[in-house]
Amino acid sequence: MRRILVVGGGYAGFYTAWKLEKKLRQDEAEIVVVDPRPYMTYQPFLPEVAAGSIEARHAAISLRSHLRRARLIHASVTRIDHASKTVTVQPEDGEAFALGYDIIVVTAGAVTRTFPIPGVLEHAIGMKHVEEAVAIRDRLLDAFDRASVLPPGPQRSRLLTVAFVGGGFSGVEGFGELLSLATALLKSYPELHFSDLSFHLVEARDRILPEVTDAPGRWVVRSLEQRGAHIHLGTQLVSADAGHLVLSSGEEFDAHTVVWTAGNGATPVVANNTDLPVTARGSVMVRADLRVASPEGVVPDAWAAGDDAAVPDLASPIEGAVTVPNAQHAVRQAKRLAKNIAATLRGEQPKDYVHHSLGVVATLGLGKGIFQWRGIVITGFLAWVMHRGYHVLAIPTWERKVRVLLVWASAVVFGRDIISLLSVQHPRRAFLGEDQRDAVGAGSSR
Repeated sequence: MRRILVVGGGYAGFYTAWKLEKKLRQDEAEIVVVDPRPYMTYQPFLPEVAAGSIEARHAAISLRSHLRRARLIHASVTRIDHASKTVTVQPEDGEAFALGYDIIVVTAGAVTRTFPIPGVLEHAIGMKHVEEAVAIRDRLLDAFDRASVLPPGPQRSRLLTVAFVGGGFSGVEGFGELLSLATALLKSYPELHFSDLSFHLVEARDRILPEVTDAPGRWVVRSLEQRGAHIHLGTQLVSADAGHLVLSSGEEFDAHTVVWTAGNGATPVVANNTDLPVTARGSVMVRADLRVASPEGVVPDAWAAGDDAAVPDLASPIEGAVTVPNAQHAVRQAKRLAKNIAATLRGEQPKDYVHHSLGVVATLGLGKGIFQWRGIVITGFLAWVMHRGYHVLAIPTWERKVRVLLVWASAVVFGRDIISLLSVQHPRRAFLGEDQRDAVGAGSSR
């Protein structure tokens, strides 16, 4: 029986394995999924997790709960050697080991792209995983608690200053949602005022949201600025040393919360540790049918999809265009990939992946959003409802759909939960008595 090895359990990996389980008989193939995380993150919900509109666990899909037939290995693939059809697997505990396969599916996704900017690695938080979104939320809530007992001044201003670096969908949605949360929190903190808040969005290009056209992008900027945000376009972050941000425009300010959303980079196993053909940007070369291929021809028994694959965009009028790395493509590529693998195992020909965009939709905070499909643009409350409707339908499994809907329904009645659990990042502090020492000493070191 053939072994199908899926490298990565994110969007493309999860959906590929999930659909293969449905399409293949148990005696046709063994499915193995290797991923360091035991869940798939539904990334479009991360901004709402950061804003407290969705429970963190509801934005994560348990691999073990939903992949019933697949063998799951909680580890990282550090090397792919297709010539010998083996991968090197590194578990969190124990020694690395080799794992053989007959067919490989590379869906390792992408990693957060960073630059050698002083202070970024020490102070910034990404927003690619659930734990990062939770940390951002708890950090803001904790900052409000701490700022509420301080007099007006630099220390209070620093605590209530938030900076997002990167104006793509992830950055803009996270920025808008966190701004919405911060504004709503003021009702519960009479000691603080709207003028105490300082939210900055820094984008190196001269516009945000490259997936929408110019006019809707400008509308988003105006909308955020009307809500008190500072949008720095055509501006780069020069330094974030010690939380003091210096911009290429010459502006400087201190920020307690710095969120880095300046794009994705190639995952190391694909970019540097494989003999499969890759592009100069570190993506796996594939044909439109998702088979791995070099200019010389198809690589047998190798497939790839998602953010780590350069998939030809047959729906684009631009020759040589590849699909953009987003959830919409990753999910649909995975479904096509599973069908193509099943077809080839049964002696049939694979079909090309062709997908015409359904449009783009983004949340900008509670009750605010934007939608664009070709020349049709919808903004405001209706677009926000469309965003929620689309993603509750798109998130896999009815169990998760129901849980998300119940949280949204309870929020209508009771509002957001504004309790910070920042202390869970240091669970032994209370046990060791450090909290008590802080209380009678110089104050918290958080």
